[in-house]
Amino acid sequence: MNYRDIGERFIRYASINTQSKEGCPSTPSTACQRELAVLLRDELEETGASEIYYDEEHCYVYAAVPGNIPCDEAKLAARSDRDTRRRENNAPVIGLMAHMDTSDAVAGTDFHPRRIDGYDGGDIILNAEQNIILSPQRFPSLEKHIGHSLVVTDGTSVLGGDDKAGIAAIMEVMRFYLTHPEYAHGTIRCCFTPDEEVGNGPLWLDQSHFACDYAYTVDGGDLGQLEYENFNAAGAAIRIRGISTHPGSAKGTMKNALLVAAELAGLLPPMETPYHTEGYEGFYHLESMHGSCDEAEMLYIIRDHDRRRFEERKRGLEKAVLEINRRYGEETAALELRDSYYNMEEKIRPHMHLIDNAVQAMKALGIEPLIGPIRGGTDGCRLSFEGIPCPNLGTGAYHFHSRYEYVSIDEMQKNVELLVRILNRYAHYELDEEAPQI
Repeated sequence: MNYRDIGERFIRYASINTQSKEGCPSTPSTACQRELAVLLRDELEETGASEIYYDEEHCYVYAAVPGNIPCDEAKLAARSDRDTRRRENNAPVIGLMAHMDTSDAVAGTDFHPRRIDGYDGGDIILNAEQNIILSPQRFPSLEKHIGHSLVVTDGTSVLGGDDKAGIAAIMEVMRFYLTHPEYAHGTIRCCFTPDEEVGNGPLWLDQSHFACDYAYTVDGGDLGQLEYENFNAAGAAIRIRGISTHPGSAKGTMKNALLVAAELAGLLPPMETPYHTEGYEGFYHLESMHGSCDEAEMLYIIRDHDRRRFEERKRGLEKAVLEINRRYGEETAALELRDSYYNMEEKIRPHMHLIDNAVQAMKALGIEPLIGPIRGGTDGCRLSFEGIPCPNLGTGAYHFHSRYEYVSIDEMQKNVELLVRILNRYAHYELDEEAPQI
Protein backbone atom coordinates (compact mmCIF):
# COMPACT_ATOMS: atom_id res chain seq x y z
CA MET A 1 0.00 0.00 0.00
CA ASN A 2 1.27 3.42 -0.95
CA TYR A 3 1.84 5.47 2.23
CA ARG A 4 2.07 8.86 0.58
CA ASP A 5 -0.93 8.18 -1.63
CA ILE A 6 -3.42 8.23 1.22
CA GLY A 7 -2.03 11.53 2.54
CA GLU A 8 -2.33 13.16 -0.87
CA ARG A 9 -5.77 11.64 -1.30
CA PHE A 10 -6.94 13.04 2.04
CA ILE A 11 -5.58 16.52 1.30
CA ARG A 12 -7.36 16.47 -2.05
CA TYR A 13 -10.68 15.75 -0.34
CA ALA A 14 -10.09 18.06 2.63
CA SER A 15 -9.41 21.00 0.30
CA ILE A 16 -13.04 20.94 -0.83
CA ASN A 17 -15.58 22.81 1.27
CA THR A 18 -18.44 20.42 2.07
CA GLN A 19 -19.97 22.01 5.17
CA SER A 20 -23.59 20.97 5.65
CA LYS A 21 -26.30 23.27 7.01
CA GLU A 22 -28.76 22.62 9.83
CA GLY A 23 -32.45 23.15 9.16
CA CYS A 24 -32.32 22.93 5.37
CA PRO A 25 -35.29 20.94 3.96
CA SER A 26 -33.40 19.55 0.96
CA THR A 27 -30.77 16.81 0.69
CA PRO A 28 -27.99 17.69 0.25
CA SER A 29 -28.35 20.70 2.52
CA THR A 30 -25.52 22.48 0.65
CA ALA A 31 -24.66 22.31 -3.03
CA CYS A 32 -20.91 22.31 -2.33
CA GLN A 33 -21.09 18.65 -1.28
CA ARG A 34 -21.72 17.72 -4.90
CA GLU A 35 -18.18 18.71 -5.90
CA LEU A 36 -16.69 15.99 -3.71
CA ALA A 37 -19.35 13.48 -4.79
CA VAL A 38 -18.48 13.98 -8.47
CA LEU A 39 -14.76 13.69 -7.70
CA LEU A 40 -15.30 10.39 -5.85
CA ARG A 41 -17.43 9.03 -8.68
CA ASP A 42 -14.75 9.92 -11.22
CA GLU A 43 -11.97 8.38 -9.13
CA LEU A 44 -13.96 5.18 -8.65
CA GLU A 45 -14.45 4.98 -12.42
CA GLU A 46 -10.72 5.46 -12.98
CA THR A 47 -9.93 2.75 -10.43
CA GLY A 48 -12.18 0.23 -12.21
CA ALA A 49 -14.84 -0.23 -9.52
CA SER A 50 -18.17 -1.71 -10.56
CA GLU A 51 -21.82 -0.84 -9.86
CA ILE A 52 -20.90 2.85 -9.67
CA TYR A 53 -23.93 5.03 -9.17
CA TYR A 54 -24.13 8.73 -8.36
CA ASP A 55 -27.52 9.80 -7.05
CA GLU A 56 -27.25 13.31 -8.39
CA GLU A 57 -30.51 14.49 -6.83
CA HIS A 58 -29.63 13.51 -3.26
CA CYS A 59 -25.82 13.36 -3.54
CA TYR A 60 -25.00 9.74 -2.66
CA VAL A 61 -22.15 7.82 -4.27
CA TYR A 62 -22.17 4.00 -4.48
CA ALA A 63 -19.69 1.47 -5.88
CA ALA A 64 -18.59 -2.15 -5.47
CA VAL A 65 -15.64 -4.50 -5.83
CA PRO A 66 -16.80 -7.90 -7.11
CA GLY A 67 -15.93 -10.89 -4.93
CA ASN A 68 -13.18 -13.23 -6.11
CA ILE A 69 -13.73 -16.34 -3.98
CA PRO A 70 -15.14 -19.64 -5.35
CA CYS A 71 -18.89 -20.03 -5.45
CA ASP A 72 -21.04 -23.05 -4.57
CA GLU A 73 -23.70 -22.56 -7.23
CA ALA A 74 -26.18 -24.98 -5.65
CA LYS A 75 -26.11 -23.16 -2.31
CA LEU A 76 -26.23 -19.78 -4.01
CA ALA A 77 -29.22 -20.74 -6.14
CA ALA A 78 -31.11 -21.79 -3.04
CA ARG A 79 -30.81 -18.41 -1.35
CA SER A 80 -33.98 -16.36 -1.30
CA ASP A 81 -32.03 -13.09 -1.32
CA ARG A 82 -29.67 -13.91 -4.16
CA ASP A 83 -31.16 -11.26 -6.43
CA THR A 84 -31.89 -8.52 -3.88
CA ARG A 85 -28.32 -8.70 -2.52
CA ARG A 86 -26.88 -9.38 -6.00
CA ARG A 87 -24.86 -12.22 -4.51
CA GLU A 88 -21.84 -13.62 -6.35
CA ASN A 89 -20.96 -16.26 -3.74
CA ASN A 90 -21.98 -17.39 -0.26
CA ALA A 91 -19.74 -15.02 1.70
CA PRO A 92 -21.47 -12.08 3.40
CA VAL A 93 -21.64 -8.85 1.42
CA ILE A 94 -19.80 -6.24 3.48
CA GLY A 95 -20.35 -2.51 3.15
CA LEU A 96 -18.10 0.43 4.06
CA MET A 97 -19.61 3.86 4.65
CA ALA A 98 -18.35 7.39 5.30
CA HIS A 99 -19.91 10.84 5.00
CA MET A 100 -18.85 13.66 2.72
CA ASP A 101 -20.10 16.65 4.70
CA THR A 102 -18.15 18.43 7.42
CA SER A 103 -19.27 20.44 10.41
CA ASP A 104 -19.86 24.17 10.12
CA ALA A 105 -18.68 24.69 13.73
CA VAL A 106 -15.95 27.01 12.43
CA ALA A 107 -17.22 29.43 9.80
CA GLY A 108 -15.24 29.58 6.60
CA THR A 109 -15.50 28.59 2.97
CA ASP A 110 -11.78 28.21 2.20
CA PHE A 111 -9.97 25.08 3.32
CA HIS A 112 -6.18 24.90 3.25
CA PRO A 113 -4.94 21.61 4.77
CA ARG A 114 -1.17 21.45 5.35
CA ARG A 115 1.05 18.40 5.63
CA ILE A 116 3.79 18.11 8.26
CA ASP A 117 6.19 15.20 7.87
CA GLY A 118 8.07 13.84 10.89
CA TYR A 119 6.25 15.81 13.60
CA ASP A 120 8.85 16.75 16.23
CA GLY A 121 6.57 16.99 19.27
CA GLY A 122 6.57 20.78 19.56
CA ASP A 123 4.02 23.52 18.99
CA ILE A 124 2.54 23.73 15.50
CA ILE A 125 1.83 27.28 14.37
CA LEU A 126 -1.39 27.03 12.41
CA ASN A 127 -1.83 30.74 11.81
CA ALA A 128 0.90 33.18 12.85
CA GLU A 129 -1.15 36.27 12.04
CA GLN A 130 -3.98 35.20 14.40
CA ASN A 131 -1.66 33.45 16.88
CA ILE A 132 -3.47 30.12 16.53
CA ILE A 133 -1.23 27.33 17.82
CA LEU A 134 -1.76 23.56 18.03
CA SER A 135 0.15 22.71 21.19
CA PRO A 136 0.73 19.35 22.93
CA GLN A 137 0.24 21.17 26.24
CA ARG A 138 -3.34 21.87 25.28
CA PHE A 139 -3.84 18.79 23.08
CA PRO A 140 -1.92 15.89 24.69
CA SER A 141 -2.93 13.43 21.95
CA LEU A 142 -0.15 14.99 19.86
CA GLU A 143 2.45 13.30 22.07
CA LYS A 144 1.63 9.85 20.69
CA HIS A 145 2.09 11.12 17.14
CA ILE A 146 5.70 12.25 17.40
CA GLY A 147 7.47 11.12 14.22
CA HIS A 148 4.19 10.79 12.32
CA SER A 149 3.16 12.67 9.21
CA LEU A 150 0.24 14.93 10.11
CA VAL A 151 -2.24 17.04 8.22
CA VAL A 152 -3.41 20.21 10.01
CA THR A 153 -5.58 23.24 9.28
CA ASP A 154 -4.41 26.80 8.61
CA GLY A 155 -6.32 27.88 11.72
CA THR A 156 -9.27 29.41 9.86
CA SER A 157 -11.51 26.37 9.33
CA VAL A 158 -12.15 22.81 10.40
CA LEU A 159 -9.98 20.23 8.66
CA GLY A 160 -12.70 17.75 7.76
CA GLY A 161 -11.05 14.60 9.11
CA ASP A 162 -14.61 13.88 10.19
CA ASP A 163 -15.15 12.19 7.85
CA LYS A 164 -12.80 12.64 4.92
CA ALA A 165 -10.27 10.47 6.75
CA GLY A 166 -12.87 7.71 6.50
CA ILE A 167 -13.48 8.42 2.82
CA ALA A 168 -9.75 8.33 2.04
CA ALA A 169 -9.36 4.98 3.84
CA ILE A 170 -12.32 3.40 2.02
CA MET A 171 -11.12 4.67 -1.36
CA GLU A 172 -7.69 3.17 -0.66
CA VAL A 173 -9.32 -0.17 0.25
CA MET A 174 -11.26 -0.16 -3.02
CA ARG A 175 -8.08 0.64 -4.96
CA PHE A 176 -6.12 -2.03 -3.11
CA TYR A 177 -8.51 -4.86 -3.91
CA LEU A 178 -8.96 -3.79 -7.52
CA THR A 179 -5.18 -3.81 -8.04
CA HIS A 180 -4.41 -6.92 -5.92
CA PRO A 181 -6.76 -9.71 -7.07
CA GLU A 182 -4.59 -12.25 -5.25
CA TYR A 183 -6.22 -11.25 -1.93
CA ALA A 184 -9.41 -13.22 -1.27
CA HIS A 185 -12.56 -11.25 -0.55
CA GLY A 186 -16.30 -11.40 -0.94
CA THR A 187 -18.37 -8.67 -2.54
CA ILE A 188 -17.49 -5.25 -1.06
CA ARG A 189 -19.76 -2.24 -1.42
CA CYS A 190 -19.14 1.35 -0.43
CA CYS A 191 -21.42 4.32 0.07
CA PHE A 192 -20.57 7.98 0.65
CA THR A 193 -23.39 10.00 2.16
CA PRO A 194 -24.20 13.71 2.51
CA ASP A 195 -25.53 15.56 5.58
CA GLU A 196 -24.45 13.21 8.38
CA GLU A 197 -23.51 16.19 10.54
CA VAL A 198 -27.11 17.43 10.46
CA GLY A 199 -28.62 13.99 11.11
CA ASN A 200 -29.76 13.13 7.58
CA GLY A 201 -26.97 10.86 6.31
CA PRO A 202 -29.06 7.73 5.60
CA LEU A 203 -32.25 9.68 4.79
CA TRP A 204 -32.20 8.88 1.05
CA LEU A 205 -29.82 5.91 1.11
CA ASP A 206 -30.90 3.32 -1.45
CA GLN A 207 -30.33 -0.24 -0.25
CA SER A 208 -30.71 -1.56 -3.77
CA HIS A 209 -27.34 0.12 -4.44
CA PHE A 210 -25.92 -0.53 -0.97
CA ALA A 211 -27.11 -4.15 -0.82
CA CYS A 212 -25.14 -5.51 2.15
CA ASP A 213 -25.50 -8.08 4.89
CA TYR A 214 -23.34 -6.08 7.29
CA ALA A 215 -21.43 -2.82 7.17
CA TYR A 216 -18.98 -0.63 9.03
CA THR A 217 -19.02 3.13 9.21
CA VAL A 218 -15.46 4.48 9.14
CA ASP A 219 -16.21 7.62 11.07
CA GLY A 220 -14.38 7.95 14.36
CA GLY A 221 -11.33 9.35 16.06
CA ASP A 222 -8.50 7.29 17.52
CA LEU A 223 -7.15 4.37 15.55
CA GLY A 224 -8.56 1.30 17.26
CA GLN A 225 -11.89 2.84 18.20
CA LEU A 226 -14.63 0.25 17.83
CA GLU A 227 -18.12 1.37 18.74
CA TYR A 228 -21.46 -0.37 18.69
CA GLU A 229 -23.29 1.61 21.38
CA ASN A 230 -24.51 5.13 20.84
CA PHE A 231 -26.87 7.64 22.35
CA ASN A 232 -30.59 7.53 21.93
CA ALA A 233 -31.18 11.02 20.57
CA ALA A 234 -33.97 13.55 20.30
CA GLY A 235 -34.25 17.18 19.33
CA ALA A 236 -36.57 19.72 20.91
CA ALA A 237 -37.74 23.20 19.94
CA ILE A 238 -39.47 25.30 22.62
CA ARG A 239 -41.20 28.52 21.62
CA ILE A 240 -42.00 31.06 24.30
CA ARG A 241 -44.75 33.63 23.77
CA GLY A 242 -44.21 36.75 25.85
CA ILE A 243 -45.96 40.07 26.28
CA SER A 244 -43.98 43.17 25.36
CA THR A 245 -44.95 46.54 26.81
CA HIS A 246 -43.13 49.77 27.58
CA PRO A 247 -40.79 49.01 30.52
CA GLY A 248 -41.85 52.20 32.25
CA SER A 249 -45.41 50.93 32.71
CA ALA A 250 -44.83 47.17 32.57
CA LYS A 251 -45.64 46.15 36.15
CA GLY A 252 -48.05 43.23 36.20
CA THR A 253 -48.24 43.20 32.41
CA MET A 254 -44.88 42.46 30.77
CA LYS A 255 -43.98 38.81 30.28
CA ASN A 256 -40.36 38.76 29.09
CA ALA A 257 -40.00 35.71 26.85
CA LEU A 258 -36.22 35.62 27.26
CA LEU A 259 -36.46 35.57 31.06
CA VAL A 260 -39.15 32.89 30.90
CA ALA A 261 -36.86 30.83 28.69
CA ALA A 262 -34.01 31.20 31.19
CA GLU A 263 -36.38 30.15 33.96
CA LEU A 264 -37.38 27.07 31.98
CA ALA A 265 -33.72 26.13 31.50
CA GLY A 266 -33.28 26.38 35.26
CA LEU A 267 -35.96 23.72 35.79
CA LEU A 268 -33.74 21.07 34.22
CA PRO A 269 -31.02 19.26 36.24
CA PRO A 270 -28.00 21.61 36.20
CA MET A 271 -25.43 18.79 36.47
CA GLU A 272 -26.87 16.90 33.48
CA THR A 273 -25.24 18.92 30.71
CA PRO A 274 -22.37 17.96 28.38
CA TYR A 275 -19.92 19.88 30.60
CA HIS A 276 -20.64 17.63 33.59
CA THR A 277 -21.09 14.22 31.88
CA GLU A 278 -19.01 11.52 30.22
CA GLY A 279 -19.09 7.84 29.19
CA TYR A 280 -22.61 6.45 29.44
CA GLU A 281 -24.02 9.53 31.17
CA GLY A 282 -26.76 11.31 29.28
CA PHE A 283 -27.55 15.03 29.15
CA TYR A 284 -29.74 17.94 28.13
CA HIS A 285 -27.89 20.35 25.83
CA LEU A 286 -29.21 23.84 25.14
CA GLU A 287 -27.86 24.44 21.65
CA SER A 288 -29.27 27.91 21.17
CA MET A 289 -31.60 30.46 22.71
CA HIS A 290 -32.59 33.64 20.98
CA GLY A 291 -35.45 36.09 20.71
CA SER A 292 -36.80 39.20 22.38
CA CYS A 293 -39.15 40.20 25.14
CA ASP A 294 -42.07 39.38 22.86
CA GLU A 295 -41.03 35.87 21.81
CA ALA A 296 -38.12 33.48 22.16
CA GLU A 297 -36.99 30.07 20.94
CA MET A 298 -34.85 27.43 22.65
CA LEU A 299 -33.30 24.48 20.82
CA TYR A 300 -32.32 21.43 22.86
CA ILE A 301 -30.80 18.06 22.12
CA ILE A 302 -31.47 15.17 24.52
CA ARG A 303 -29.10 12.21 24.75
CA ASP A 304 -28.90 9.00 26.80
CA HIS A 305 -27.54 5.51 26.14
CA ASP A 306 -30.22 3.86 28.27
CA ARG A 307 -33.60 3.81 26.51
CA ARG A 308 -35.59 4.05 29.76
CA ARG A 309 -33.62 7.08 30.98
CA PHE A 310 -33.92 8.59 27.50
CA GLU A 311 -37.71 8.45 27.74
CA GLU A 312 -37.51 9.93 31.26
CA ARG A 313 -35.44 12.83 29.94
CA LYS A 314 -38.05 13.62 27.33
CA ARG A 315 -40.75 13.55 29.99
CA GLY A 316 -38.58 15.83 32.12
CA LEU A 317 -38.57 18.46 29.37
CA GLU A 318 -42.32 18.08 28.91
CA LYS A 319 -42.83 18.63 32.67
CA ALA A 320 -40.69 21.78 32.58
CA VAL A 321 -42.87 23.20 29.80
CA LEU A 322 -46.05 22.34 31.72
CA GLU A 323 -44.65 24.07 34.82
CA ILE A 324 -43.89 27.23 32.84
CA ASN A 325 -47.44 27.24 31.51
CA ARG A 326 -48.77 26.75 35.06
CA ARG A 327 -46.77 29.78 36.23
CA TYR A 328 -47.39 32.13 33.30
CA GLY A 329 -50.54 30.91 31.63
CA GLU A 330 -51.48 28.33 29.06
CA GLU A 331 -49.78 28.58 25.68
CA THR A 332 -46.85 30.52 27.08
CA ALA A 333 -44.51 27.68 26.11
CA ALA A 334 -45.00 25.23 23.24
CA LEU A 335 -42.79 22.15 22.78
CA GLU A 336 -41.95 20.26 19.60
CA LEU A 337 -40.08 17.04 20.39
CA ARG A 338 -38.70 14.66 17.75
CA ASP A 339 -36.65 11.47 18.11
CA SER A 340 -33.54 11.41 15.92
CA TYR A 341 -32.01 7.94 16.34
CA TYR A 342 -31.67 5.09 18.81
CA ASN A 343 -28.92 3.01 20.40
CA MET A 344 -27.79 0.48 17.80
CA GLU A 345 -26.52 -1.95 20.46
CA GLU A 346 -29.75 -3.95 20.31
CA LYS A 347 -29.22 -4.50 16.58
CA ILE A 348 -25.51 -5.36 16.86
CA ARG A 349 -25.75 -7.80 19.78
CA PRO A 350 -27.09 -10.69 17.64
CA HIS A 351 -24.13 -10.17 15.27
CA MET A 352 -21.15 -9.84 17.60
CA HIS A 353 -18.89 -11.39 14.95
CA LEU A 354 -18.71 -7.82 13.60
CA ILE A 355 -16.97 -6.80 16.81
CA ASP A 356 -14.99 -10.01 17.33
CA ASN A 357 -13.53 -9.97 13.80
CA ALA A 358 -12.53 -6.33 14.11
CA VAL A 359 -10.84 -6.99 17.47
CA GLN A 360 -8.89 -9.96 16.06
CA ALA A 361 -7.80 -7.91 13.05
CA MET A 362 -6.63 -5.09 15.34
CA LYS A 363 -4.63 -7.44 17.54
CA ALA A 364 -2.94 -8.95 14.48
CA LEU A 365 -1.75 -5.46 13.52
CA GLY A 366 -0.68 -4.47 17.03
CA ILE A 367 -3.57 -2.01 17.40
CA GLU A 368 -5.11 -1.70 20.84
CA PRO A 369 -8.92 -2.14 20.57
CA LEU A 370 -10.69 0.84 22.13
CA ILE A 371 -14.26 -0.35 22.66
CA GLY A 372 -16.57 2.23 24.16
CA PRO A 373 -19.83 4.10 23.67
CA ILE A 374 -20.26 6.84 21.09
CA ARG A 375 -21.30 10.08 22.74
CA GLY A 376 -23.18 10.94 19.58
CA GLY A 377 -24.33 8.99 16.55
CA THR A 378 -23.26 7.82 13.12
CA ASP A 379 -24.99 6.90 9.87
CA GLY A 380 -24.67 3.32 11.10
CA CYS A 381 -27.16 3.94 13.92
CA ARG A 382 -30.10 4.40 11.58
CA LEU A 383 -28.76 1.85 9.09
CA SER A 384 -28.66 -0.79 11.83
CA PHE A 385 -32.36 -0.22 12.47
CA GLU A 386 -33.03 -0.49 8.74
CA GLY A 387 -31.67 -4.03 8.51
CA ILE A 388 -27.89 -3.66 8.03
CA PRO A 389 -26.04 -4.02 11.37
CA CYS A 390 -23.32 -1.40 11.22
CA PRO A 391 -20.79 -0.66 14.01
CA ASN A 392 -18.23 2.12 13.74
CA LEU A 393 -14.43 2.16 13.34
CA GLY A 394 -11.97 4.97 14.13
CA THR A 395 -9.89 6.70 11.47
CA GLY A 396 -6.85 8.41 13.03
CA ALA A 397 -8.44 11.87 13.12
CA TYR A 398 -8.47 14.08 16.21
CA HIS A 399 -10.26 17.12 17.71
CA PHE A 400 -13.17 17.11 15.31
CA HIS A 401 -15.20 20.23 14.57
CA SER A 402 -12.47 22.68 15.48
CA ARG A 403 -9.69 24.69 13.90
CA TYR A 404 -7.27 22.49 15.92
CA GLU A 405 -8.31 19.32 14.12
CA TYR A 406 -5.58 17.11 12.68
CA VAL A 407 -5.07 13.63 11.22
CA SER A 408 -2.19 11.19 11.41
CA ILE A 409 -1.35 9.85 7.97
CA ASP A 410 0.47 6.94 9.62
CA GLU A 411 -2.71 5.94 11.45
CA MET A 412 -4.85 6.43 8.37
CA GLN A 413 -2.57 4.00 6.54
CA LYS A 414 -2.83 1.54 9.42
CA ASN A 415 -6.60 1.90 9.23
CA VAL A 416 -6.55 0.81 5.59
CA GLU A 417 -4.61 -2.30 6.61
CA LEU A 418 -7.17 -2.93 9.35
CA LEU A 419 -10.10 -2.73 6.93
CA VAL A 420 -8.37 -5.15 4.55
CA ARG A 421 -7.77 -7.60 7.41
CA ILE A 422 -11.42 -7.46 8.45
CA LEU A 423 -12.64 -7.97 4.89
CA ASN A 424 -10.23 -10.86 4.35
CA ARG A 425 -11.64 -12.57 7.45
CA TYR A 426 -15.14 -12.40 5.98
CA ALA A 427 -13.94 -14.10 2.81
CA HIS A 428 -13.76 -17.29 4.91
CA TYR A 429 -17.31 -17.03 6.27
CA GLU A 430 -20.33 -18.59 4.64
CA LEU A 431 -23.86 -17.38 5.13
CA ASP A 432 -26.49 -19.96 6.00
CA GLU A 433 -30.05 -19.36 4.82
CA GLU A 434 -31.38 -20.86 8.05
CA ALA A 435 -28.89 -19.13 10.34
CA PRO A 436 -27.77 -15.89 8.70
CA GLN A 437 -26.13 -14.55 11.87
CA ILE A 438 -22.86 -16.43 11.05
